[in-house]
Amino acid sequence: MRTIGNILWFILAGWWLALLYVVAGVIACILIITIPFGLASFRLASFVLWPFGRTTVWRQDAGFWSVVGNILWILLLGWELAIGHLIAGALLCLTIIGIPFGIACWKMVPLALLPLGQQVVPVSQARFDRFAVPVTR
Repeated sequence: MRTIGNILWFILAGWWLALLYVVAGVIACILIITIPFGLASFRLASFVLWPFGRTTVWRQDAGFWSVVGNILWILLLGWELAIGHLIAGALLCLTIIGIPFGIACWKMVPLALLPLGQQVVPVSQARFDRFAVPVTR
């Protein structure tokens, strides 16, 4: 079922959302100081491309610099990516088949805003406690 979900996701929204993350990553990598943002963007692009069966969890070692980086991320790149997810979710919800994908797209908005300090893991390995943020199952 995850494979079918990933294939439909890729066709309906995954490829162009991942493209947005790749463009944001390339822009961030142009400057030396924003390379960590570019790497985070590339990591999220692979997650947004095939999200079903994976989730994100907060890293236990994420600290002060992740918070500072997330604030800068929101100001520089995050809000544009979040708007992309909101628009894609709204467009997907226009059809009956697209409603579950639209909801999954909206669940990725917090990830688009706060990517630093999170890691992508398979759902089977995720520990669902107060630090886990299940995006898709």
